[in-house]
Amino acid sequence: MVLSALAFSIMSLLVKLMGDYGIPILQIVAVRSVVSLVISGVVLKRKRIPYLGNRKGLLLARGLAGFIALNCVFYALIHLPLAEAAVLQYLHPVFTAVLAIFFLKERSTHGSLICITMSFVGLLVMVQPNFIFSASNSKFDDFAVLLGIAGAFGSAIAYILVRKLNKTEDASVIVLYFPLVSLPLSILLLGDGFVSPTGIVWVYLIAIGFVTHVGQIAITKAMQTETASRATSFGYLQVVFAMILGVIFYQAVPSVETFIGAGLIIMGAYLNIRWKSKVIPLD
Repeated sequence: MVLSALAFSIMSLLVKLMGDYGIPILQIVAVRSVVSLVISGVVLKRKRIPYLGNRKGLLLARGLAGFIALNCVFYALIHLPLAEAAVLQYLHPVFTAVLAIFFLKERSTHGSLICITMSFVGLLVMVQPNFIFSASNSKFDDFAVLLGIAGAFGSAIAYILVRKLNKTEDASVIVLYFPLVSLPLSILLLGDGFVSPTGIVWVYLIAIGFVTHVGQIAITKAMQTETASRATSFGYLQVVFAMILGVIFYQAVPSVETFIGAGLIIMGAYLNIRWKSKVIPLD
């Protein structure tokens, strides 16, 4: 999960750079899908594992959830500062913990409930939406914030599906279904909006595909050894990495509200990880 968080932080930085170069989001997703398709195909061929897996319906659903979530996340990354976009993206452990109760029958701990509460409060402190804070002077794009939250929810759905698929599918098969779904959809929806990259932009685009693939393999492997809600909590390290990268490459020092909000969310995640006892019964 630490490797996954680092990989996704680098991906976030590169996606924001692509936004600066005017590359459409769907084009970024398409190139990332091509890279992932090639890597997954090579790995599965070497392992001599059937490409299409066993539970094709769930695998397709996982690919579609990932496609929708990734487009939302990329939009937020381009239109928000790195740190704030990372905080929104890493609300997904909250959604994962809730969905896992209903769809995986994973029992919730008091730590999980505290994590959910602190994360929600932290989000409100950071974003300060106008419909709650009437005197708010929020400097964030409301639509980008909304899509960032939607991306986190979509990611949670994808992780729940990964947890269910891990019982019968190889990690590379699960990852393969993302490009199988996202590549044709990206090309179809992009239409004639393709922007011809030049020079270093091609390197950045391919690098996005590579580091995202590493991150997805890492998180899929992690969820084979731990419950969905606790495994994804480790990903909050991405918030720290994103803050550092944002300062280095964009001189974007997070606001006091962002530090407080991120601190609440990270503390909630820490309690969720450490609080192994006092399981709350499902009935």
